[in-house]
Amino acid sequence: MRFSQRSNWNTEESDLARAHRERTQAGLPIADLTASNPTRCGFEYDPGLLAALTDPRALDYDPQPRGLARAREAVCAYYAQHGAAVAPEQVVLTTSTSEAYSFLFRLLCDPGSEILAPQPGYPLFDFLAALDDVRLKPAPLVYDHGWQIDPEGFRRTITPETRAIVLVHPNNPTGHFTKRWEADELAALCREFGMSLIVDEVFLDYGFTGGSESFASGLEGVPVFVVSGLSKIAGLPQMKAAWIVATGPDRGAALDRLEVIADTFLSMNAPVQGALPAWLEGREAIQRQIRERVRGNLAELDRQLAQQGIVRRLEVEGGWYAVLRIAALEPDETTVRELLERGVWVHPGYFFGMPEAGWLVVSLLGPERDFSTGVTILLDYLGTHQGGNGSSYIL
Repeated sequence: MRFSQRSNWNTEESDLARAHRERTQAGLPIADLTASNPTRCGFEYDPGLLAALTDPRALDYDPQPRGLARAREAVCAYYAQHGAAVAPEQVVLTTSTSEAYSFLFRLLCDPGSEILAPQPGYPLFDFLAALDDVRLKPAPLVYDHGWQIDPEGFRRTITPETRAIVLVHPNNPTGHFTKRWEADELAALCREFGMSLIVDEVFLDYGFTGGSESFASGLEGVPVFVVSGLSKIAGLPQMKAAWIVATGPDRGAALDRLEVIADTFLSMNAPVQGALPAWLEGREAIQRQIRERVRGNLAELDRQLAQQGIVRRLEVEGGWYAVLRIAALEPDETTVRELLERGVWVHPGYFFGMPEAGWLVVSLLGPERDFSTGVTILLDYLGTHQGGNGSSYIL
């Protein structure tokens, strides 16, 4: 059988994945500092939540490529609460933000076109781009008393084949919210080079210092496509509901083309679309729990970090993750493997495009006791193995 080059991945189980699987199968304890699935982190969901799926109107097959009107109107109401005026005709529903990205890559790119994505960043983009025959190019985020874009680094990355910049607001895993000056810099680049801006706002509601402005209000003279969905907003990754909001110049033509793309697949199902208004309206109950958990775990992390001088937490403004800077004495994969043998599971920074030594990423979403135990073991290990040699990290 002949396979496509776009699916020419190494599908063998990695050494880290194998070690984790074997420890799990052996029934040995693991404090999971990578937890990202809210449905398995001990949160309390409304016991009547699934009742919203029983709307009898879902028995009528009404294939609307952009999504049912009442569902799109609920998305508009969500943005209205963020101070952004969005009309239903600007919204296209998708089953996931991954599908939304795929639709946008097909809308904006030809085979071989390029998309810029800041790094550190979420590794899923590499797979999505490859599946749509698009080249993903990293653009630098830098750390200087907080994360920020490097405008000249972005500029140097742009070529005649570059069609769009992907921006995660706040970034995953750095938790960096895009500031107004950064948005202005990116908008200027988009206008100069005829590019679009794709903005992922799945973590928008999880800022540590209050709400942040959505890009759904658009940037002057720039085509902006905002993606988000229920996975993070309502803590419902299994319900598979997301959307694209199109703003800016030529949005009518863009939406007409997106409608054809969506109509080709018609992937949204009626029960979930019918339930989406109720789930969005009731999102605060789960969001409150998640915010309390994340802030509590961040405070516990800081409490333990204050008792040592080996590990530093980088500034984080939102989201569910924290980045740790450690001494770069050995590959992070080795450190993660040794931590796993002690019962802690943590991300090496290179998963997110960081260098291969000196960085760990921890999720703040897990149950408090597991999180505290995991951090204690992690810091004890690093203090024992990196604390007595005078080594230090360099930012």
